Amino acid sequence: MTEESAALYVVPTPLGNLADLTRRAEEILRTVPWIAAEDTRHSGPLLKQLGAPARTIPAHQHNEHEAAARIVEKLRSGEAVALISDAGTPGISDPGARIVAAVRAAGCKVVPLPGPCAATTALSASGLLDEHFLFYGFLPSKGGQRRQALEALREQSCALVFYEAPHRVLETVEDMATVFGERTLVIARELTKLFESIHSLPLAEALDWLKEDANRQRGEFVLMLSGAPAETESGEGERVLKLLLAEGLPVKQAAKLASTITGAAKNALYERALLLRRQ
Repeated sequence: MTEESAALYVVPTPLGNLADLTRRAEEILRTVPWIAAEDTRHSGPLLKQLGAPARTIPAHQHNEHEAAARIVEKLRSGEAVALISDAGTPGISDPGARIVAAVRAAGCKVVPLPGPCAATTALSASGLLDEHFLFYGFLPSKGGQRRQALEALREQSCALVFYEAPHRVLETVEDMATVFGERTLVIARELTKLFESIHSLPLAEALDWLKEDANRQRGEFVLMLSGAPAETESGEGERVLKLLLAEGLPVKQAAKLASTITGAAKNALYERALLLRRQ
């Protein structure tokens, strides 16, 4: 090996297109004696194609503590270990962070390699103009917790980047439309693969667009949402809400109409309207 021998190499692997594996990553995977893999069966074809003779160590979300102990043992004996996930960069919404933390705590060397990451790959083709972005990863799977998490992000002025599974994408997009109102949503799926698609549209239209074609609901998703507009942050929604309440409109109707007019989140306006009425 040309790299430092007794080190943990954090190696990104292709999202789909095998040509995206870097030459340095290929060299590491071919020369290390051990590879810690999220799913050894999934990684098998890639390692076989590379002619990688390394022995594998299972390192998934359910055994990270045990895997870390084995990896530290190998490193202390002078052997190098490469850490890979099923696709993309380990530790980024994938197993690996706990292993890296344990290796660093043990005083062993960690060497990160640059490479494929779904979030930055999708964001680079999104066309969103926000100067900053916040990578959230996967939202909670339960509806109430998911909406609560989205509400906490509602006033962020940066672009928001989420991962989502195909069986939850409709529910998630519906919750986003309820919470965020008028925003731009960019839907990226199957990145680098045969059926890759990247589509930008108003958030309010996204659910219907996904439902129009079942194929649009397939694959692994990156959902990118434009940041909060300045007028929402400055209280435009609340200003309109107060005017409507002053005209005698019921709370629910006032919140819905204020949301339609300003793009502010309807649920948040409803909660604010209840508070204003109590006051």
